[in-house]
Amino acid sequence: VQLQASGGGLVQPGGSLRLSCAANGSPLDLYAIGWFRQAPGKEREGVSFDSGDNRGTYYADSVKGRFTMSRDNAKNTVYLQMNALKSEDTAVYYCAASGTLGWNALALKTIGLFDWWGQGTLVTVSS
Repeated sequence: VQLQASGGGLVQPGGSLRLSCAANGSPLDLYAIGWFRQAPGKEREGVSFDSGDNRGTYYADSVKGRFTMSRDNAKNTVYLQMNALKSEDTAVYYCAASGTLGWNALALKTIGLFDWWGQGTLVTVSS
């Protein structure tokens, strides 16, 4: 599967953005999907994860209540709605897919679980 992330940009603190992750080559509903981010000088970290088998969607503590992940299987696209953005949310955001279904929140800390990655989209939160 090929993934393409988009929707990043410059937004003021407190603002919102919606990231999209479009898939080509295979139906996204066959995969577990994660959103990750990497800020300058920091390691890549998990932001949200959909287990792919309707078991649940999981979020990092730093984004709970502000970010919402959703799927549109008809459009073969996954979204990350980001509200109440903070300067510390500034990073390159990546979507990733795994053929292993059924994981829980531990997937947020298991980057090796994901076999396919999008190219990343930059989110800058600044006034």
